[in-house]
Amino acid sequence: MIEALRDFGSRHMPQRLVRRQAQSRLTPIVPPGNVAGRALMTVIAIMTFLASLTFGAVTLVADTASIWESQISREVTVQVRPDEGLDMAAALARTRDIALGTPGVTAADVMDDAATGRLLEPWLGEGLDLDELPVPRLILVSIDETHPPDFAALRETIVAAVPQASLDDHRAWVSRLVSMANATVLVGAAILALVMIATVLTVIFATRGAMSGNRQIIEVLHFVGARSSFIAGEFQGHFLKLGLLGAAAGGLAALSVFVAMGWWTRSNQATPEADQISALFGSFAIGWTGYAGVVLVVATVGALTALTSRWTVLNQLSAIDMISPVEM
Repeated sequence: MIEALRDFGSRHMPQRLVRRQAQSRLTPIVPPGNVAGRALMTVIAIMTFLASLTFGAVTLVADTASIWESQISREVTVQVRPDEGLDMAAALARTRDIALGTPGVTAADVMDDAATGRLLEPWLGEGLDLDELPVPRLILVSIDETHPPDFAALRETIVAAVPQASLDDHRAWVSRLVSMANATVLVGAAILALVMIATVLTVIFATRGAMSGNRQIIEVLHFVGARSSFIAGEFQGHFLKLGLLGAAAGGLAALSVFVAMGWWTRSNQATPEADQISALFGSFAIGWTGYAGVVLVVATVGALTALTSRWTVLNQLSAIDMISPVEM
């Protein structure tokens, strides 16, 4: 009976007439503003927000790791520890002169009291008097990346002149931080993949729910000769709109977070908190790569929503073709 109905529809109702009638009906196959649609758009916005935050964080960590690796070859630190009877100012000047006289060193600057106080402020509070505290003093030594100095020889020369001094090239702890950053990038990529999978599953369930709520209309259109691609296109257009709106809202929210954090860091550069964040993440700016990545995430979520909906509808219509003759 089903096959006869379909043959009758195919002979007496051409495809363009089916399409014209479907397009001219007052109620579309998928209601455009129902509660389920708004809920799905909210879920997509949340998923896109999390995916965009993850992508931006991964970009930020990867860029920061690259900067850390680059800083290894650009700067080292000499620490002068206080000692009884040690003239700190003279020791710092002597160490600085030794560093400047070493081939491969481009600059050597003693960290002043204000900068040292800002580094210690989160632990020791404000208003520190460094002359009354046994606080080591630092000298920042800039080196030539193309022709670096002999660090072993420089270390021996400095220690021979100032026994309380020690040279640190930061390679050990920066290597650990870079390894941790690389692991964070992998974890972020895994989280991004899981968010995308969750989005796909959500769209599949939402599409099946929409088809279940309009099952009679879909079956009638399908049995009288409407192509599966036409019905799937109706769902695809509806879910593409929902996906793009939700993804755009989530992407804009994520970009707002990064812009706000960057603005806060720039406007509070003199505070210890901002100094610590800047030491870890620089200016907390994800750059054009991060912004382009967020836009790509938004477009990907929208396209993924539409394609997933289309694939689900085609599969459901195929199931109807297989089940209906058995039921009849």
